[in-house]
Amino acid sequence: MAKPKKFPEQIQDAPGLEFKMRPQPEIINTNYKGSGKLEGKIALITGGDSGIGRSVAVHFAREGANVIIIYLNEEIDALKTKQLVESENRACYLIKGDLKQEKFCKSCIDKSIKKFGSLNIIVNNAAFQISKNRIEEITKKQLSETFETNIYSFFFIVKEAMPYLKKGDSIINTTSVTAYRGSEHLLDYSSTKGAIVTFTRSLATMLAKKGIRVNGVAPGPIWTPLIVSTFKKTSNFGQDTPMGRAGQPSEVGPAYVFLASADSSYITGQIIHINGGEIVGG
Repeated sequence: MAKPKKFPEQIQDAPGLEFKMRPQPEIINTNYKGSGKLEGKIALITGGDSGIGRSVAVHFAREGANVIIIYLNEEIDALKTKQLVESENRACYLIKGDLKQEKFCKSCIDKSIKKFGSLNIIVNNAAFQISKNRIEEITKKQLSETFETNIYSFFFIVKEAMPYLKKGDSIINTTSVTAYRGSEHLLDYSSTKGAIVTFTRSLATMLAKKGIRVNGVAPGPIWTPLIVSTFKKTSNFGQDTPMGRAGQPSEVGPAYVFLASADSSYITGQIIHINGGEIVGG
C-alpha cells in the first residue's frame, strides 16, 4: 500500500481552481466508509483533477484502488487530488496533456501499464464547455474543441486500453442530463453528451461477450469548477431542480464506485441519473 506523500506547504495552500469556489465543493462525505469494493484495482480517470473526477478518484482510493489522473493544465488542482488519494494510502499517478490528441491518449495507456502493470477501470470524464446563446456564436474552433475533448477522447482512450481490459473490468462514461433534455446555452456540449449516451450503449453491446461492462453517469447540476468557469452567474445554480439545490461531487462519486465494482455485475449499457429529481427518459 502506497505511503501518503507530504506535499510542500505551497502546494497544500495554493489557490487551485476548486479552492477558489465559494462554497467549497464537498468531495467525499465524512461518513463514507470504504469496504474494499475496489481492492487491488487500477483505475484511470480522465479529467480527474477536480469536481466529479476528483470525487471519483477519492472514492475509488477509499475503496482500495490505485488511481491514474489525466488532466489538461490545472497543476495545483491535480496535485491536491493526488494528495487526497495518497491520504487514503493509495497510489496516484498524474499525467498531464491534451486528450484531443490521439497520440497522447496512447501514451497515457502506455505509461499507466508501465507504472502499474494492468488496468481494470476506465472513467471517461474529461469535458469542455462554453456557454453560447445563439448557434451563430459557436465557431468551428469551439465546435472542434468540444467534440474532440468530450467524445473523441473517449474513443481514443478505450481503443488503446482494450488490449489490457479483461472479463470483470469496467468502463464508465460521464454524460449529462443535457443529453436528455437539451440545453439552450450549451448546444454543442449537450450534443456531445448525447453522443456519449449512444457510445455507452453501443460499446456495452460490443463488449458484453468479453465480460467488460460499459455504463454511464448523467449528472444534473453539480457544483464543480466547470460550472464556475462557464457561467457568469451561479447564485441560482441548481435551484430549478425538484430538490431545489445543486448537487455536490460527493453525491456523485458513489455511483461510479457501484458501476466499477462487482455490485453492478449484471448491469451494462445503462445510465445512472443523479440530477436532484428531474425525470428524464432513458
